[in-house]
Amino acid sequence: MAFAAYEVVISRDAMTVYGFLMDGMNNSLWRSGVRSISLRSGVRGQKGAVYQQTLTGPGGRPIAADFEITEARPGAEVRFAVVAGPARPTGGYYLSTEGKTTRLRFALEYHPKGLQKLMNSMIQKTMESEVAQLEQLKTVIESGQTV
Repeated sequence: MAFAAYEVVISRDAMTVYGFLMDGMNNSLWRSGVRSISLRSGVRGQKGAVYQQTLTGPGGRPIAADFEITEARPGAEVRFAVVAGPARPTGGYYLSTEGKTTRLRFALEYHPKGLQKLMNSMIQKTMESEVAQLEQLKTVIESGQTV
């Protein structure tokens, strides 16, 4: 199993952070590997929404990484599952209010199967890099950017 988590404190209220995270279209603003993203089904920013996403993979090749928002608790939690692509991790954003700021934790978990187990260290490094991009999310939210 591979697991990675990272957290930041954002100078915005939890509902602002939650709203930004619920809209998968915002991923291109803070995740460097997102080549394209669009709403595939459901309602944008709602539980059950599925986003079609293409990421930059090994060697710069495009890879599918579509995801579905699986859980949503306003101001507290957003969970998702990758539903297309070679790796299908699950993850979540966990929010807690701290005065006028929000502590945000981003966690990813992946259970490789078959030959993918041999690539566990590479998968682990990729996931650690992905969650560390939370620093960019903090910058984007605090500057007020949205799609």
